[in-house]
Amino acid sequence: MSATTSSRPTFRNLPRGFGLVIALAALIVAASLISPHFLNPINVLNVLRQVALYGILGVGMTFILLTAGIDLSISSIVGFVGVVSATLMGMGYPILLCCLIGVGGGLLIGVINGLGIVIGQVPPFIMTLGSMVMTRGIALMIADGSTVNLGPRGDEFFFLGGGFILGIPTPIWVFALVCVVAFVVLRLSPFGRAIYAVGSSPEAARLAGINVGLVTFSVYLISAGLASLSALIFLSRLSVGDPNSGVGLELEAITIAVIGGTSLFGGEGGIAGTIGGAMVLAILANILNLAGVSPFSQQVVKGLIIVFAVLLEAGRRRRA
Repeated sequence: MSATTSSRPTFRNLPRGFGLVIALAALIVAASLISPHFLNPINVLNVLRQVALYGILGVGMTFILLTAGIDLSISSIVGFVGVVSATLMGMGYPILLCCLIGVGGGLLIGVINGLGIVIGQVPPFIMTLGSMVMTRGIALMIADGSTVNLGPRGDEFFFLGGGFILGIPTPIWVFALVCVVAFVVLRLSPFGRAIYAVGSSPEAARLAGINVGLVTFSVYLISAGLASLSALIFLSRLSVGDPNSGVGLELEAITIAVIGGTSLFGGEGGIAGTIGGAMVLAILANILNLAGVSPFSQQVVKGLIIVFAVLLEAGRRRRA
């Protein structure tokens, strides 16, 4: 009897990402039934573009959450990098130079976060919250509280966020490249294994010879770099630098990572789940838009998803 019982499949024995696959399939079916426009090729491309825009931020947040940290500053980095790059473009400087300077400014915020957390021993929530407020304030000062035009060369920059390669939007290609690199780093490199070790137990990782401080510093730099990349894509699509363009994106990134199975407690998760999480969130938002649900109600839904996902993770850990 016991042998028969043990061989019987149970939900607990199913793969970790099985529920995400089921949820994704159910959303696609529901969206197709709710609106005949969902499977329209133009709408599908718009959904995939949203997956790419928010998924890049989700990948950066995945690195952070795997170390049991959090980064609230990515939203302000998006606005800051956009404003800096747009201001320089408007002054007539080469587009590549403007982008490099903007990304450099975003990476500097990541350096400040990493040093404050590792050397200053400031809790990640407090450190990144403070840098978020500071960075947004600087962006508002540079832009004088308004938007910044790209100038006459703005059309040359449109390709990154609004162009196509082989009929597929450029941001999707960028997101795919980011995911491939992130997957290789996390699953096939010693640095990736160190990230999981630090998230599972910093003390055990230290005793195993891992430089916990360096790993922690590095993930905040990665997160800032990917936020800066997202900023350039947003800037290209909007054609203006807006200091408030990234407001709330930190919640989007956290939601994507958590839906994808990355634990807020560190040490568990991966890029494949983050891709699925980005797709779930983008399809859900598209369904709500097609159904005429207000953006304010959509925020309520996203908040409930985060709470529900965290409760499921906490319950799973107690059972384990």
